[in-house]
Amino acid sequence: MSKAPSTPAAISQPLASAASSASAPPFDPALTIVRMPDVMEITGFARATINKRLKDDPTFPRPVALSDSKSRGAPIGFVLAEVQEWVRKRIALRNEVAA
Repeated sequence: MSKAPSTPAAISQPLASAASSASAPPFDPALTIVRMPDVMEITGFARATINKRLKDDPTFPRPVALSDSKSRGAPIGFVLAEVQEWVRKRIALRNEVAA
C-alpha cells in the first residue's frame, strides 16, 4: 500500500490509480480528513500558528477528533473542504483590500 505525497496538488486530486479504478468512490473533500502536516502545507502556517488560530480565530476550521481520547496529544484531523474554503476566503479578503 503506497502513501500519497503530502502536497496540496496531491490532496486536492485523487491518486491516478484510484481514479482509474472502477470501484473507487468519487473523491469528496467534504468527507476527507487531513492531518496537521497537510494543514500546515496548505495554509503555510507553522504548527504553533495553527494552534493559535484554533484558540483565537473563530473562522479557522475546527479539528475533528480521530479517537475517543481526551488526553493532550490525542489525534485530530481537519475536513479538507473546510481548510480549502478558509484559504479561499483569505484570498478573497486580500482581493477586496487590494481593490
